[in-house]
Amino acid sequence: MRLRVEFTTEPFDLDEAPEHALVAREVVEAAELDAVDVGPFGNTAEGGADVVLDAVDALLRRTLGAGATRISLQVTVIGEDGR
Repeated sequence: MRLRVEFTTEPFDLDEAPEHALVAREVVEAAELDAVDVGPFGNTAEGGADVVLDAVDALLRRTLGAGATRISLQVTVIGEDGR
């Protein structure tokens, strides 16, 4: 199964990226995901289910530890492996 995760972390800071946002970027870029798009108002990543779910676990734990007070998250099934 292939998954897409879309997420944001808060609180926002329009002047500079807060620590929790930098940690979120680090987590998704370090994971062996097939596609990653990091933007100022939302982020997406795609990959196999195990890789995405492991990245989501690390994302939640590490961004909360870095000061995030809210994490909005959506996970969507986008297909089966090999399709």
